[in-house]
Formats: sequence, C-alpha cells, structure tokens
Amino acid sequence: MQKILIMTDSACDLDKETIAELGIKVIPFTITFGDKSFKEIFDKSTLEVYDMMENFSDIPKTAQITSFELEENFTEAYNKGYTDIIYVSINSKGSASFNNSLMAKESFFENHPEAKGKLRIYNIDSKCYTGVYGYPIGEAVKKIRKGEKAEDIAAYFEEWFNAAAVYAVPMSLKYAKKSGRISAAAAFAGEMLGLKPLIEFVDGDTSTVEKIRGEKNIIPRMLACLESRIVPQSPYMMVCGKSDALARELEKELAKKYGRKAEAYYRVGAAVAANIGTELVGVICRRKNVK
Repeated sequence: MQKILIMTDSACDLDKETIAELGIKVIPFTITFGDKSFKEIFDKSTLEVYDMMENFSDIPKTAQITSFELEENFTEAYNKGYTDIIYVSINSKGSASFNNSLMAKESFFENHPEAKGKLRIYNIDSKCYTGVYGYPIGEAVKKIRKGEKAEDIAAYFEEWFNAAAVYAVPMSLKYAKKSGRISAAAAFAGEMLGLKPLIEFVDGDTSTVEKIRGEKNIIPRMLACLESRIVPQSPYMMVCGKSDALARELEKELAKKYGRKAEAYYRVGAAVAANIGTELVGVICRRKNVK
C-alpha cells in the first residue's frame, strides 16, 4: 500500500493551520530584512511581513531552498516509511529550488541505494507562484485520502500546471521597480499617468496584458480579460495582499457571471510580494485553448 507525502515550499501561500490540517510538509523560505532573517509562514505571518515591508526602505531578500535541505527532508520521509514523495516547487524560472530538488533526488538515491524500488520521488515544477500550487495541493490531499495512486496524483498536478494562470494587478509599481522587474523610468511614467499593469503569469513567464488607467477601471478590464481566457464553470481562486476589498468586489462580479464563488483566497507571501507589492488583486484560473 502506498504511503504518499506531498512536499512543497512556503511560496504556495498556505497558512499554518491549513498546512497542519492537510498533513503536508512545507519547507519555508528564509526571508531577510537587512540583518534580520526568519522562516516564512512559521516564524511570522503574512500580515506581519507586510508591516515589515512597509517600514523597510529596501525589499526583502528570499533565499532558495537548497539541495541539502531537500535531501534531508527526503531522507526523513523515507525513514518514516513513505513510499512516494510528490515535491511541488515554486516556479523554476524564478527560483533555483526546483533544480535543487532534482539534485537532491539524485544525491538521496546515491546515499541510500537500498531505497531504490522502495521510494519514488516526483519532482514537479508549478511554473508559477502562490495559490496556483496551494490550491491543487489541497485537491491532491483529497485524492490521497480517497486512495488514489501517487502516479495519478502527479499527473493531475502536471495537467493543472499546464492549464493554470494568474491575472493580477499591483496597486503600486514601487516593488516592481526596486526588484528590477520594470525599469525606474517605466515605473515613473506609469505612476505619473495612473497606469496599472494587468499581468499574466503563465508557464513560468510573465507578460503585461494591458495597462489600466485609473483604479475604477481595474475590475471592468479584469473581467474583460478573464472572459476571453477563463474556462467557464471551472474553479477559480482570488489573490490579494494586505486588503482583500478589491478581490471581494471582483469575486462578486465573477460569481454573477459564472454562477460560482471563488474556491479560496490567497494572500501573497514575501517571495511574491517583494516583486509585486503588498497591495494587489488577482485571479487564479484554468485558461482556455491549452494544448
């Protein structure tokens, strides 16, 4: 009989209570503000991190999860009798953590040759951030509890990540400018003109769908964008920062249109907030026309 463990990192943006309820293993990123470091989620809540960011002149630094940390966790799971580990990582184009997991897997089996045939490790790249992998992890745990096989659950993850997308609008360009995601000149022009980018996160990449002028146009333009991209009647999730007011307003309009409420809300953690800010509104959804 299979004994399956879902393992991931803290950028999935699940809170401590949900992590405990699901029985998953979450390896936290180390977040550094100047000379102070802590483990994301476990040492400080997301709201506490927002307060720190607002009172910090720079942007926080996020350290990758090392192959050594991952191998330690693979070894611990093996010693506990797990037959299958499904490791779901943050976007490989934004962090070395996924590639480190591949090295950790190779090193683990070199150091534990007796584990071959007893333990399988699935390395899965979420190709994105936040609830894009927080949500399917919850669904995967449901599948485990129903007795589904590890290989089928891994296939579910791969299919979801091939189809999932995030559409988000940051309220400020401050963090995108500081992190180098956009140039200082572009940020200055956007702020002067009151423009806010509608950003698409798909297949590990980001692109600007359009630049929205004025906050009053954010929800109408996001609705128009989603209408051409979201699979009707499929689950969707909301993404927000410190305030969820705009996300609640957008969800209300989506519920009117599609006849269903959001499955969940995700507040972006430090790994994403350092690049997009502490105030944003976004939607995670399954997109149309996926090959």
